[in-house]
Amino acid sequence: MNAAHLILALLLPIIGGCAGHAPAPVEDRGGASGAVKLAEPAIQVVPVVTAAPDSGVGYYTVKKGDTLYSIALDNGQDYKDVAVWNNLDNPNLIRTGQQLRVAPPDNGAPVAVAKPVISNAPVEVRTTAMPTGRNTETLKREPKGGKLAWSDEALAKAQQKDVAEKPVEARSQDRPAEAKPAETAVIAGDVVDWMWPAGGKLIAPFAEGGSKGVDIAGKAGDPVLAAASGVVSYSGAGLRGYGNLVVLRHNATYLSVYAHNSKILVKEKQTVTRGQKIAEMGSTDAESPRLHFEIRREGKPADPQKFLPAR
Repeated sequence: MNAAHLILALLLPIIGGCAGHAPAPVEDRGGASGAVKLAEPAIQVVPVVTAAPDSGVGYYTVKKGDTLYSIALDNGQDYKDVAVWNNLDNPNLIRTGQQLRVAPPDNGAPVAVAKPVISNAPVEVRTTAMPTGRNTETLKREPKGGKLAWSDEALAKAQQKDVAEKPVEARSQDRPAEAKPAETAVIAGDVVDWMWPAGGKLIAPFAEGGSKGVDIAGKAGDPVLAAASGVVSYSGAGLRGYGNLVVLRHNATYLSVYAHNSKILVKEKQTVTRGQKIAEMGSTDAESPRLHFEIRREGKPADPQKFLPAR
């Protein structure tokens, strides 16, 4: 055996042993291309869930042309209550697409309204007593302003002035009157004793999907009467097409509407009786003097002639 064959025989076991081990993985650190990159652990992406606003029964989405007054009327509510339920400081500021609560929260539970805390107790003013010891930092700053040099005489004058200027606790003999909540009439039951609100001729009947009430002819200044006892829910001109308007709430179910008045004689939250004069007939937002009268049952227009006595 020559030298070449001898060397080959010695190297074969070494080469075979190296071939039995797997190559070590190469970590990619931004070097030359072709290096093996280690597999990265999978990252689970969790979607962010945003709570959807309440919707469905008891809510209304504002449409173009809506006002808070019309929304409240169509849902049989007082616009002020709707404003409170939705934290609206200004009832004239609502936007298209806005979702409003139009039913009392928690299935009719009363809404808690924050009230100012009223205290009749006098306010006591406390002052810190002057120290009596000498040569302290407090005393050496007296008299205030540094206009006089330090001396025992100056200190005595400063202490006398402080006692003279000490506030006297104010005690008023007449305590302020405690604020009382506004009184609102509560009308129970579902039975309403209706009467005609004006004596003129019927010139426009109720029409399903059209006129929401009836029109009664008359002259400007003719009396407009409350068709039943109730509380003034709205008084003003905030509903387009109704002119000067009065809305009465008779109970939890029924409202009545009086439109196109020339003059309104009642205020919101005022209690009125059946047959009481609440306005004078006019032609605001109308072609001629008339009373547009509606009866709303749970906010939905109903034919007034089905409720009013025959004549």
